[in-house]
Amino acid sequence: MIREKALKVVLVVVGLLFVATAYPMVAMRIGEAEQMMLSVYVTLGIFLLIAARNPSAHRSLIAFAGWSSVAHAAVMAVQSVYDVAERVHFLVGVGLFAIIGVALIALSPARFRVAEA
Repeated sequence: MIREKALKVVLVVVGLLFVATAYPMVAMRIGEAEQMMLSVYVTLGIFLLIAARNPSAHRSLIAFAGWSSVAHAAVMAVQSVYDVAERVHFLVGVGLFAIIGVALIALSPARFRVAEA
């Protein structure tokens, strides 16, 4: 029960964080590639907020959000090693996405098992 409540809190916090990326997407002058990436995160944030109501019904979405965040952190880490300009984003970006990914994966609901007849 504590795990499910913790997952719901994480889903709401991450969902709101991702939805909040709508502001820089619209209000700031950023590149087209960044706008496209942020639009995916805004959409994912909305669905994470919906998933917070019933996490077990949205297990695959939660897994996708977790693993894609880990992948994003890994790509950012590699980019920051090879590109000096990207090192600014290393601690915040890599750390934040790694924490989000690990939290979602660790708290993700168990698989629903159908009783065999």
